[in-house]
Amino acid sequence: MDQINLIAWTGRNAQECGGLDRRQAQMMHATLGSAEDPAPEHGDPLPPLWHWAGFPPMASMEQLGEDGHPQPGGFLPPMPSARRMWAGGSIQFHCPVHIGETLTRQSMIRDIQQKEGGAGTMVFVTVEHLISGDRGLAIREQQDIVYLPMPDAYSPPKSRSLPTNPVLTSGFEASQTCLFRYSALTFNAHRIHYDLDYTRSVEHYPDLVVHGPLQATKLMQAAVAHRGRVPTDFHYRGVHPVFTGPVDIVAVEEECGLSLFTGQNGHQGMQATAIWEETV
Repeated sequence: MDQINLIAWTGRNAQECGGLDRRQAQMMHATLGSAEDPAPEHGDPLPPLWHWAGFPPMASMEQLGEDGHPQPGGFLPPMPSARRMWAGGSIQFHCPVHIGETLTRQSMIRDIQQKEGGAGTMVFVTVEHLISGDRGLAIREQQDIVYLPMPDAYSPPKSRSLPTNPVLTSGFEASQTCLFRYSALTFNAHRIHYDLDYTRSVEHYPDLVVHGPLQATKLMQAAVAHRGRVPTDFHYRGVHPVFTGPVDIVAVEEECGLSLFTGQNGHQGMQATAIWEETV
C-alpha cells in the first residue's frame, strides 16, 4: 500500500455507544477477579481497562478475515497479507464510569506511518478514542496498532530481563480457558488466542498467544492493589510475545510512578508505567 493511500485514511473517524451491564461485569470478574471478592453490581465503578469489553467489534461472520479479525477497509485501512498486533498505547482517566452506564466512544485515526525494518515493511496506525459517560469525558486513550508481514517462521525479538529488585511480585495462569474467556468477553476472534493449529501453521507462533489487553489489565490490577487507587495515566507496550502458562508480574518504583512488567521464563513480555497525581 503506497504512502499516498495511507495518508488518505488519516483523520477517519467513527462513533459508537457501549458499556458493560451487570451481567457482563460479573463475567469479567469471574475471569479476571478473585473468588474471594464480591461480584460487581449495577452502579459500581467499572474497574479500569474493563471498558475494552464495552465496545465489541460487531462484524458479521462474512466480514471476518482468515485471522479472525474484522477485515480492514472500514474504519482501519486495508492491509493485505499482514499480521496485525496491538502494540501498546496510553490511557488517561478523567472521571469514573459505572456498571450499567451508557458510554459513547469517538474514535479517530490520528497517524499512519509506513516504515522499513528487518522483517520488511511495517505500518503503524495510531488511533485515539475519547470515551464519555454521564459526567462527560471519562477516558482518553491512544492505541498503537502495527501491521507486519506474515513470517515464514517464528523469530522472536531480543529478550529483555525482568527487574531483579521488584517492590511487588505476583502472577497469573494464562490457561487456554482464560484466553478463550477473555476472547469471548471482548468479542475478539483473532485465532492466535484459541486456535493452536492456525497459530502454529499460519502465524508461526509456538503456542497460543496471551492478549496484550489481558496483560495490560493484569498489570493495572497490580498497580491499583499496590497503591490503593486508580492511576491517572497508564502507558503500556508489548516487547515480547507471551504464551499460555504461568505469567509473572513484577513492579519497581520509579520517580515518575510505578513501572510494571509481565514476564515469562525470566524475560519481559509487556512493559507499563502507572502514574498517579498527588492528592491534597
